[in-house]
Amino acid sequence: MDALSTALKVAGSGLTAQSERMRVVSENLANAQSTSDIPGGDPYRRKTISFSAELDKASGGSMVEVSAISRDPGDFTIDYDPGHEAADEAGYVKRPNVNMLVEMSDMREANRGYEANLQVIKQARELISMTIDLLRSS
Repeated sequence: MDALSTALKVAGSGLTAQSERMRVVSENLANAQSTSDIPGGDPYRRKTISFSAELDKASGGSMVEVSAISRDPGDFTIDYDPGHEAADEAGYVKRPNVNMLVEMSDMREANRGYEANLQVIKQARELISMTIDLLRSS
């Protein structure tokens, strides 16, 4: 397989990975204020995503794969709010371990990674098109 096709496949795997990362971050942001349905229960737990490099034998390129989507074992924040439906007997409510600043930074980084992979695809397509034009003119 030629280098430009390999570049397209590698960048495509990067697009897929960053898209999945944005989905996970979006879930975290959407559930940043979700508490338990039962008094004293655990709220939403932040999700994390891990990637790995997998060698594609057909193209020889190193593809990005989602290796795991797991839960962040970090501590929940606890607020005193005795009137809340999820409050325990002492009046404390467990809040998700989602930090909005961290999630927004992750989203921005995923967006930049997505854009970089998209730019690689655009450049590879342009180079393929230029190669075809050169072959036609010869």
